[in-house]
Order: sequence, then structure tokens, then C-alpha cells
Amino acid sequence: MQTPDPYQSQAPEEEDWLAPQPRPARSFEDLSGLGVRLTWVAGLLLAISAFTDWYVGSGPGPTTSVIGWHTGALGKLVFFIGLAVLALVVLRESGIELPATVPESLVVIALGALSTVFVLIRLISVPDEFFGWRGRGIGIFISLLASLLVIAAGLLRAGEEL
Repeated sequence: MQTPDPYQSQAPEEEDWLAPQPRPARSFEDLSGLGVRLTWVAGLLLAISAFTDWYVGSGPGPTTSVIGWHTGALGKLVFFIGLAVLALVVLRESGIELPATVPESLVVIALGALSTVFVLIRLISVPDEFFGWRGRGIGIFISLLASLLVIAAGLLRAGEEL
């Protein structure tokens, strides 16, 4: 019976560290969770943006602002739409899904469109009680951006479902 030869280490190969290394390319499969992540980020941003300044005005004295919550029912509805988008994400992550006849992406797109309409109404039409506040604050534009991001997230999710 022969005895096995002892392990002989191979000579280390010379590394060519100057040669360019191939970069990994991202495929669409790598972006599969982007729609869900964008949905909860946009929903959270939409809900928080209802508590940012929507109208800014200055008169004799300090500059004052009015947050979205205090602009009436539309400001409150924007907040609750943001919470509804977050609730959809939480329900899906916990295993509860909508019926197959109601695609979740369609619900997200509809909520985003509804909040976009509400924010645009408040962007164009200042309530009479805030007539002195002619300037628009940064918060109303954040709300508009978040509403558009909710629509984009719904479209991404629709693409993932196909």
C-alpha cells in the first residue's frame, strides 16, 4: 500500500493588481425591493410633512408659519393618507395581503394621486383664515414631493408584480 504524498503547497500566483477589475452590474432582480422601500419612505415622509410649515407670513413682528395640520380637513387627510400607505406596508410585511382582485400597487397609486390632489388644492388655494400668509412654506413642497413619490412607488410595485 502506498502512502500519500504530503500536501505540497502551490507556488503563489503573482497578482496583477494593476489590471482593472470587473464591476458587478445591477440587474432588475437586484432592485426588486425598491418599490416596497420607496413606499414606506414616501408614506412616512407624507405623514410627517403634514406637521411642517405650509404657509409662511411676516408682518409687524416675527415671521410666523402655519403647519399643514392646521390648514383644515385637507391637511389632516394628507396625514391620514400617509398613515394608510404605512399601514399597507406594515400589513404586507406581517403577512396580511389584500385580495387578488385589488392589487396593492393600484391602492398605493390611488392614495398617492389623492394626496397629490389635496396638496395641489392647498398649494393653489390659500384658506381665507390664512389670507395674510401669502408665502408658501417648504413643507407644502415636501408634501407634494412625497405624494409624487408615493405614486412612483406604486408604479414600481406594479412593475414588480408583473
